Parts: sequence; structure tokens; C-alpha cells
Amino acid sequence: MSAIASRHGMAGTSGVTATSKYALLIAFTIFALFPLIWMWVAALRSSSEVYATPFSLPNKLDFGNIAKAWTVGRFGQYFLNSIIITVPTVIGVVILSSLAGYGIARFRFPIRKAGFYLLLLGLMVPFQSIMIPLYYQLRDMGLLGTFWAFILPATALGLPFGTFLMQSFFAGLPNELAEAARIDGCNELEVFARVMMPLAWPAISSLTVFQFVWSWNAFLMPLLYLQSESIRPIPLGMMFFTGRYTQDISLIAAGVSIATIPVIIIYLIFQRQFVRGLTAGALK
Repeated sequence: MSAIASRHGMAGTSGVTATSKYALLIAFTIFALFPLIWMWVAALRSSSEVYATPFSLPNKLDFGNIAKAWTVGRFGQYFLNSIIITVPTVIGVVILSSLAGYGIARFRFPIRKAGFYLLLLGLMVPFQSIMIPLYYQLRDMGLLGTFWAFILPATALGLPFGTFLMQSFFAGLPNELAEAARIDGCNELEVFARVMMPLAWPAISSLTVFQFVWSWNAFLMPLLYLQSESIRPIPLGMMFFTGRYTQDISLIAAGVSIATIPVIIIYLIFQRQFVRGLTAGALK
């Protein structure tokens, strides 16, 4: 009887512990999502309603603020500019990091470790320490005021982390898969493209999300190097927009809502693979 009671007691304690964990996770989720939900709701209300009752739901959905931010606030142009600089940067970082990570993980050559460690030094160099020399270099190359003034430096700055992530993932893949592909007649490029890259999709998804969020939210680099208003991305546009419509909180919320939509979409698309890529090293 005592053993049965003990087992029931342990089961009850385990159930209480699990319930407490879930309750804590739900509380943190609500705490994290509340600012986003409030911002989206505020974007669908008038500023007078927001000031009068900040935390109430809208009486009716009004998309006028979003339309005004898109047209009058020029968020349509800012949105397009951010896509133009973000998509090539993400593609460049993913491709180059995958090639470099695969080469370092799978091939043996004299300066392999030294080159890898030298590349990782880029993780320890803050952008603020190189922004002035980089400014003069881009000026001498005639790239200031063009999209390339962001795309090229951002791709280079993303390579250290990207290479580190991809090298770690490729190093953990079974070498027998590559050997089997070579026996079947594949050359090294085909082994990389047809065998290793599909298996590395979780790591690629993680790198895509990280790089997209960083490039989309970048502020200082576009401020310094994208000097024309016509190529201004969303973070810069948001700064000038906020300064112009300081008192219109609903319009500002609409602009911020527009800016957050692509990041949320990218995360939702890659969510499952993103989590797998982050936990792959812990599960091996």
C-alpha cells in the first residue's frame, strides 16, 4: 500500500511540476507577444481612441492608417528598397558560407585551421571599428549611395558567423554518404549540391532567418552608406517617418507593423527547420 501511495504521490508531484512549467511558459509568451499585439491593434484605431483607451479593442477595423503609411509615408518604396538589399545579402551569405563551411569541414589542406580561425576573428570585430575605413573604400570604389554599398559589406560581415554555423553542421554529417555518392560517379560539386546541401537544410534555414533579420533591421550601415532618399530602407524611413508624425501614434504603429510583417513571415516559413538547426548540435 505504501508503495502504491508513493507512486501516486510522485505522479501527482510530476503533474503539478508540468502544469507549473506550462503556466510559466504561457505567461512568458503573453508577456512577449503583448507589445506586438498592442501595436497591431493600435494600427487599426485612430490616435484619439488610442489616447483615450489605450488597451481596448477597436470598435471597427480601420485600415486607413496602414494605407496612409504605405503611400504618404512612402513605406511602399522603403519596403521595396529593404527587399532589394536584404534578399541578395541573404542569398550571398548562405551560398558563400555553405561553400566555405563544406570545404573547411570536408577537405584537408595546409592552412585549413589557420584560415578558419582567421575568418572567425570577424565575429570579434565590431562594425563601429571599421565603418570609417569602409566608408572611404566604398567612396573610392564609387559605390556610396548605391545598393551595393550595403550588399557587399553586409555579405562580408555575415560570412564569419555563417561559415561557423555551416562548418559545424557539415562536420557532423556522416562521411559515408559522400563516399557512396562518389562511388556512384558524382564529382565533388555534385556531392555538395545533391547530397550535402539537402541534408543541411536545417542549418541553412537557421542562417537564413538570422541573416534576414539582421539585414532587414540594419540601421547604422544604411545610414552611413545609403545616402540617397530614393534608396532608403525601412529602418531609416521609420526614423524620419516617426520624426514627422510624432503625435500620431496610430500612424507610427501602422508603419512599424508594416516593417515587422516580412520578419514574421520568414520565421513562420522556416520555423520548424530553424528550431532543428539550432538543436542539431545538442542532439548529436
